[in-house]
Amino acid sequence: MDKPKFSVEAILSCDDRGSLILPKDIRKKLKIGAGEKLALLNIVSDDDEFFLTLIRVNSLESLIKKFMTPVMKEVIK
Repeated sequence: MDKPKFSVEAILSCDDRGSLILPKDIRKKLKIGAGEKLALLNIVSDDDEFFLTLIRVNSLESLIKKFMTPVMKEVIK
């Protein structure tokens, strides 16, 4: 399995309504169209740091299966 590639794509600001805007060039690069559903995943560490990740909703099911299948196999044993 190839290692994931990580990069900082943009620095976002939160406006007074709490909205975050994904810049047009990033939306274009990632082929995110108007009305597309994205899931916001939040990972919180013991140090109260948080990490946010966006994933297309239609990709979420396969991601969950990929990571939960090995866990469930261990639980069922």
